[in-house]
Amino acid sequence: MKKPLIVVRGGGDIATGTIYCLWSSGFDVIVLESERPSAIRRQVAVCEAVYDNEKIIEGMRGVKAESIEMAFEILKKGDVPVLIDEDASSLLNIKPHILVDGILAKRNLGTKIDMADMTIALGPGFEASKDVGYVIETQRGHDLGRIISEGTAASNTGIPGNIGGFTSQRVIHSPKDGILTAVKKIGSYVKKGDVIALVDGTEVYASIDGIIRGMIRDGYIVAPGLKIADIDPRWEELKNCFTISDKARCIGGSVLTLVCGYMVNMNGKDI
Repeated sequence: MKKPLIVVRGGGDIATGTIYCLWSSGFDVIVLESERPSAIRRQVAVCEAVYDNEKIIEGMRGVKAESIEMAFEILKKGDVPVLIDEDASSLLNIKPHILVDGILAKRNLGTKIDMADMTIALGPGFEASKDVGYVIETQRGHDLGRIISEGTAASNTGIPGNIGGFTSQRVIHSPKDGILTAVKKIGSYVKKGDVIALVDGTEVYASIDGIIRGMIRDGYIVAPGLKIADIDPRWEELKNCFTISDKARCIGGSVLTLVCGYMVNMNGKDI
């Protein structure tokens, strides 16, 4: 049975859970990214290949592709190509069988149901059977990972998931415009009030005790209110900074379910 070609728009930490799930199951996956990804959980985000040319996550190697041709060469080596293409204009030449919108912008940035044989979107901002074929619920709780064939995912609450009894307290935002200078690294232990970064000289403080689970790239140009860091209050969970989250893996499993269903339905047909 021939494998379908899959394109994933976005390579942040949640999308990377889907990319890893598909890649580890033997599928060919091409990732489309922006020129300046702003991932916080950078250690588990394949989009970092845009800056560093490659990013290895749990054995999966993402490689920056300078062209569509190079992307297909990277696939032949068993790696995941990351192509800069924010508006997905390359789809006309790539011609994927399956398209996954994993941008998680909470709104549709141009994905349409007819861009591939099967289209899937992660999270709110899409209506299943209208904007895309399927929507995957991304809100933590009983319905996390639920496959939606009619309707939409739950609306964004703006409140981060509860970790160790903390929600919005564990997320840190930029106080102003400017260039971020990291003082602490991902994986650093911090106390509430410690300086973790500077934005054009303005100190940014740890909001709670814990581990820096995510931090935007050093030198990134930030805007007021932009999420720039995430603190995990669980001191014993250092390894979580460097491994794909339960949420991302759950969502990835739901996408894999749909992909496998696509293959079964296409059995005996040309794909």
